[in-house]
Amino acid sequence: MKKLITLSIILLHGCSCLGQGYNHNYLLGYQTGLDSFTTALRAKAEIDSFNFNVFSQVRKMRFTTAQANISDSAGNLLFYTNGCWIANAAGDTMLNGENLYSGQPSSYCTFGLPFANAGVALPFPDSSNKFALFYELDDVNVYPRNLYYSIIDMTLDSGRGAVTLKNQIAFSDSLTFGVTACKHANGRDWWIAVLKDSSDIIYTLLLTPSGIANVHQQHLGVPMHTSFASRQAFSPDGTKFAYTKTIATGVMPEPYIRDLRILDFDRCSGQFSIDTPPVVFNLNDSFFGVGLAFSANSRYLYTSKPWEISQFDLQATNIAASRQSVAWYDFNTTYGITNFAYLYLAANGKIYVSSTSSTTAINLIDQPDSAGMACNVLQHSVQTPCYIYASHVNHPNYYLGCDTTQTTCPCLITGINNVKQHDFKFSISPNPTNGSFKIIYLLPQNKSGTLQIFDINGKQVYKQNLPPWSTMQYISLPKLANGVYNCTITSNNERVHKKLVVLKE
Repeated sequence: MKKLITLSIILLHGCSCLGQGYNHNYLLGYQTGLDSFTTALRAKAEIDSFNFNVFSQVRKMRFTTAQANISDSAGNLLFYTNGCWIANAAGDTMLNGENLYSGQPSSYCTFGLPFANAGVALPFPDSSNKFALFYELDDVNVYPRNLYYSIIDMTLDSGRGAVTLKNQIAFSDSLTFGVTACKHANGRDWWIAVLKDSSDIIYTLLLTPSGIANVHQQHLGVPMHTSFASRQAFSPDGTKFAYTKTIATGVMPEPYIRDLRILDFDRCSGQFSIDTPPVVFNLNDSFFGVGLAFSANSRYLYTSKPWEISQFDLQATNIAASRQSVAWYDFNTTYGITNFAYLYLAANGKIYVSSTSSTTAINLIDQPDSAGMACNVLQHSVQTPCYIYASHVNHPNYYLGCDTTQTTCPCLITGINNVKQHDFKFSISPNPTNGSFKIIYLLPQNKSGTLQIFDINGKQVYKQNLPPWSTMQYISLPKLANGVYNCTITSNNERVHKKLVVLKE
């Protein structure tokens, strides 16, 4: 029997954030034709390494699909956009944050742009208060023709932030929908990637403390991609880049042809698949599909079409042959049509799946680091206090560090970004214990760990592996004698210790 998830849904109009981190907020709420221009029927999901909590919220901005937001390092929401304007944390238009378009307003701005990954918000390198927002806009031909950026300074307007540079053109060309970002191998700068429409070209540019540098285009050596490619994504470890391309044939019984492209990425040079050719194969889907997400450990890749979610093992010799169907839509309409649209890898290491129709539930891939059916897809398992539609938020891996395997890209993490010691947030309860206790911890992102328990003489009495993105374990050691023990968690060449007192009556 599939594991059930317990979700706390707290119906409040104001609350303090539970999470901590740039990617710990996900704004929900869209109900076409029913909520008009009111501020009701909105929600906010706050996500940290342990929880996914949904709160009702009074908010002006609505979202169809496009959403970029960012929080501070403590998880407090700073600003967000639906591709049309920028709101501050209070929900008001940020100072100089109106009109994220040139000329006439977009026809989509009633509900926000309907294109996933239309924008991404990034911390500006070597700054704790400045942020860059990269975004695409539609024009009269629907397709984006420019990559824009704006700069936001959170010290202005009494800490609510202000846009200091707006609607700047990074470069101009006919582009597909989707802006993705990945940390440079130096751990400080950012690569931003956008596909050129009707070609095999990808653009990359580098964001440094001095601004934009190195706008570059590369032929990928893949069949031509078009504007209606799916969401593109970098793997959490920054070594892979993937996207799908869908072509509408108009011919039954296969009105659509969709293929998957997987490329290696060099975080130092910003080049794709230099030493190994891209992996390209037909998904044999007869229906338009848009969902794509990597697992937290970067091993598995998930794609979706409305009725099915598939998993691919990127460590397999034949990736195409590794495909497994891990979920089929169950047609339960209790919360609306909760089939499968966009996939979002959240801060807790789980993947949340929106739907192609208005619904009050989200699907969940509960264990995406596990192979096959063990990934445990739980359909319509997360209920929301408002309607949502094809909901998606674009968050890169903000915490990807330096690539220490590189010799040509020295680590440049300095100042406020220089985390000398990882905070494992290690706790043991109850302590003292009778031998049964719970540990809570936070591993370095994408890293596994090891728990070891030593007696007073330094002899190891217990050892357990801790999988990536896990945060809690229940330990039962009834044969331990009374005494003081040393509990150690080791991960990524870092270590933390806690004393454990065993006291049996």
